[in-house]
Amino acid sequence: MVTKESIEVIAQSIGLFTLSPDVSTALAPDVEYRVREVMQEAIKCMRHARRTTLMAHDVDSALHFRNLEPTSGSKTVRFTRAPEHRDLYFFDDKDVDLKNVIEAPIPNAPPDASITSHWLAIDGIQPSIPQNSSVQAISDVKRSEYKEDGLPARHVLSKELQIYFDKVTEWTLTLPGSTVFRQALASLETDPGLHPLVPFFTCFIAEEIVRNMDNYPTLLALMRLARSLLHNPHVHIEPYLHQLMPSIITCLIAKRLGKRLSNNHWDLRNFTASTVASTCKRFGHVYHNLLPRVTRSLLHTFLDPTKALPQHYGAIQGMLALGLNVVRFVVLPNLEPYLLLLLPEMVPEKQKDEAMRHGAWLVYGVLMVAAGRCLYERLKTFQTLLSPPTRSVWKTDGKPRQSKRKASSDNLAHQPPLKKIAAEGIMPTQMQMHGTTVGLSAVPQQSPVGREIAPRTSATRGTDKDNFLFPLFEYFGESMLMFTPKHELSFFL
Repeated sequence: MVTKESIEVIAQSIGLFTLSPDVSTALAPDVEYRVREVMQEAIKCMRHARRTTLMAHDVDSALHFRNLEPTSGSKTVRFTRAPEHRDLYFFDDKDVDLKNVIEAPIPNAPPDASITSHWLAIDGIQPSIPQNSSVQAISDVKRSEYKEDGLPARHVLSKELQIYFDKVTEWTLTLPGSTVFRQALASLETDPGLHPLVPFFTCFIAEEIVRNMDNYPTLLALMRLARSLLHNPHVHIEPYLHQLMPSIITCLIAKRLGKRLSNNHWDLRNFTASTVASTCKRFGHVYHNLLPRVTRSLLHTFLDPTKALPQHYGAIQGMLALGLNVVRFVVLPNLEPYLLLLLPEMVPEKQKDEAMRHGAWLVYGVLMVAAGRCLYERLKTFQTLLSPPTRSVWKTDGKPRQSKRKASSDNLAHQPPLKKIAAEGIMPTQMQMHGTTVGLSAVPQQSPVGREIAPRTSATRGTDKDNFLFPLFEYFGESMLMFTPKHELSFFL
């Protein structure tokens, strides 16, 4: 392969003009042996790469394994034909003036190696920051297509998702009571592929609530849209709760929702209260400060005397939906001073505006419901009081039955009035909460159904947290208990 003439030409190309023929003859087989060694290593690299064609970088790898400088494939090399030899080529290296090299400016030193962190993607969306420009190949034109708040432009979504978003938002604003809108809400509540639309829906809800505070149907549709999105188990909506919750609470404690008095904004506040409660229940374990922050906002509205009655109603309804613990520790301790301000608004002599009077009665009603539920939950701890009777009250014990009319008249003759029953059965036990017992006196009482209530003293000691239950009967009467017979029922006995 390698002849002695090739060795002589190579020697002349590097400046050795006095190379003897014996040396050329001895070097030729050694050069051929070294070339074969390099080619065998190159073939090994080719086989390791699972190829059948030998490439130039295989030869470079073989030379690298032998600590030799690669001479093929890695650079663009220009060969020049020797003028006196037809088949001889050499590298066309240019002569460099040493003076120009010395006078050239010193290049900048390479920066030190360092490690920095940045957001590669947030919820599946790559933000438009300089660190991601090379990865995402965002030009100056494309970068302008990103919003200032970091949310991607609409074209980032697929065409199907864009059409879906446009249709749902259009039906929300134009057809809030249609069948197709209800179908869209069902899809929002169950569809697993809507996560890319979450930031767009949250921005849409926030913007449209601010825009449509005087449009009751649109506000109700937006709340239904938000509730369906919050109930979707496949959507990772936690990072967007800080944008969505202020908009929802606005529809709960805003001063005015809708521009006409005929708009039933009370139902909207009830619906929003249940939405806030379900959101806190689902995501409270993720954000531990979600429930305290919501409760604090509602409490500030409830205790602010400058707020309107609809705002107080929304705050009380929201805290009632959050649970009886919130009512017990937040609402009831502030009940007495609040009723001092509320009761004058319920009297026609002091409040001439019928709408204001109606709102005051609604606030009073929701307070009575909250107090009744708390008291009922407390009474359920006394098993003897609320347990069913051991024997049937209406048994005749083998005696002949009387007619229904006669029996009812006899019962009415011997039965005390309803208020007297409540005073003899339940009221004394509640008044004795001021003493050592919580709900039962130490003397056995006769219950309205004819059974004896056993005394409970050791296990029913009064506690500080039960002090607010003492005057509830004074504020609302016995009608706040759901199991108390209404006075109207006496006409049918």
